[in-house]
Amino acid sequence: MAALVDAAREIARLKLESPLPRRWNHVQAVAAKARTFSEAVPVEDRDVLVASAWLHDIGYNPELVDTGFHALDGGRWLRREHFDGRIAALVAHHSCAWLEAEERGLGEVLAAEFPREETAVTDALCFSDMTTGPDGQNFEVLERLAEIRSRYGPGHLVTRFIIRAEPEMVAAVQRTERRLPGRVRQPM
Repeated sequence: MAALVDAAREIARLKLESPLPRRWNHVQAVAAKARTFSEAVPVEDRDVLVASAWLHDIGYNPELVDTGFHALDGGRWLRREHFDGRIAALVAHHSCAWLEAEERGLGEVLAAEFPREETAVTDALCFSDMTTGPDGQNFEVLERLAEIRSRYGPGHLVTRFIIRAEPEMVAAVQRTERRLPGRVRQPM
C-alpha cells in the first residue's frame, strides 16, 4: 500500500506545487499530520488516510475545475483517472464537504456520485485538514475555523458552510483525539 501513498504524493505535487504553491504547502502539512496521527485509524486504513490527505485539495488545480467545488471536482478527476474509488470518495466528501455541496446546490449530485463514509478515517482526515492552516501552520480547530471565516468574510458561501459544519468538524477532531493513545492534541 505504500505505493498508493507514493502515487498520491506525486499526483498532488504535479497538480499543486507549481500552479498553487500555497495550497501545496497546506497539503504537505496535512499529509504529514495524517501520517503522524495515523494511529487514530485501524492499521489497514492508514495508507488510505495518508493518500487521501495528499489528494484532498487536488480539485483546486485550475485544469481540474468542473463545477467550481474543489471536493467534487477532485473526486471526479480521481475517478476519471481510475484512482482508488474509496480515496476518490474520501476526497469528494472531506471535511464535511457534503454541507458545502448543499450550500452550492450540489448536495444531491455529490451524494449520487460518491458514497459518504463515516469512519475513523473521515474523522482523521478532517482532523488533519482542520488543524492545519493555509501555509501549513498548526492551528487549534476553532482557530482554523475562525481563520477561514475571516479569509472569506461574512455572508460568503464558504463562511456559511463553515458555520454549519463547525459542530461536526469539532466533533471529528475530538473523536480523533480520543482515538490517539495517550494524547490530547487540541485544547478546548
